Amino acid sequence: MNWNLFVTELVSGITHGSVYSLIALGYSMVYGILKLLNFAHGDIYMVGAYIGLGIVTVLGGPFALTVNVALLLFLMFLCSMLGGGLLGVMIERFAYRRLRNAPRIAPLITALGVSFFLENAAQLVLGAQQQSYNSFSWTNTPIALSHFTLPSGAVVSYASVIVVVGAVVLMVALTLFVQRTQTGKAMRATSFDREAAAMMGIDVDRVIVVTFFIGSALAGAAGVFNCISYQQVFPTMGFQAGLFAFTAAVVGGIGNLPGSVLGGLLIGLAEAFSIGYISSTFEQAIVFAILIAVMLVRPSGILGRAAVQKV
Repeated sequence: MNWNLFVTELVSGITHGSVYSLIALGYSMVYGILKLLNFAHGDIYMVGAYIGLGIVTVLGGPFALTVNVALLLFLMFLCSMLGGGLLGVMIERFAYRRLRNAPRIAPLITALGVSFFLENAAQLVLGAQQQSYNSFSWTNTPIALSHFTLPSGAVVSYASVIVVVGAVVLMVALTLFVQRTQTGKAMRATSFDREAAAMMGIDVDRVIVVTFFIGSALAGAAGVFNCISYQQVFPTMGFQAGLFAFTAAVVGGIGNLPGSVLGGLLIGLAEAFSIGYISSTFEQAIVFAILIAVMLVRPSGILGRAAVQKV
């Protein structure tokens, strides 16, 4: 067995999976409260990536930075998360709010429309060509040029370490927020029964806005993480990432936050190992075959619970 290849693909899968997990958390949070599939979520991830690129450009570009790398990373993630969060709030306010009580097909079609709008707006404003983060190969910066080597000989870049560690920190922060804060408890109550939560005095509109902001902020951060690791940013990058992240949320159990993380890692690993051991031609087929298999065996997802039917 080629252990170098195995470890390399394992690291790649965990890195991809961390990004998918962050995006999938947004899908699950919104679905858990509104039962809405926000298919524009992948494009918020794309916008976050462009915001990160914009910060790099404003601060001198990759080869002439006017600040140190640590401060640059902080500003990139801060601005991408704020920008993504505010965009998510605007989408909820202007596209979804009036459709909360409409038949489910209406917000679904609206979500697809918002997705196409964001993609085409990005192409018109920013151009259709790919742009590069230049692999973080900035002068006097060890992140892209320095690597550590595992005993097997497989090489892991610092970019992958940043992605995985950063994603874990954000996931832990979200878990603590949902479990221990008053707003987090209100979110859990609203997801269980929106009408009952409103009767108990919970401001449901505020909870929904906070949910969209946090989920979209995580997608914005995922956009920066992806571009730190894989360098390229382009207007349609949110389509496949959003589709795979949605698949991850469904596989793990949509509406279940730990399930979304588990699903993201499974999809990331499946993608990486299918590319490394079979062919990139079958990458999507294998990912969706996993989705079909899980749905046949456990329709509610790996960690999901069957919905209770109200009578």
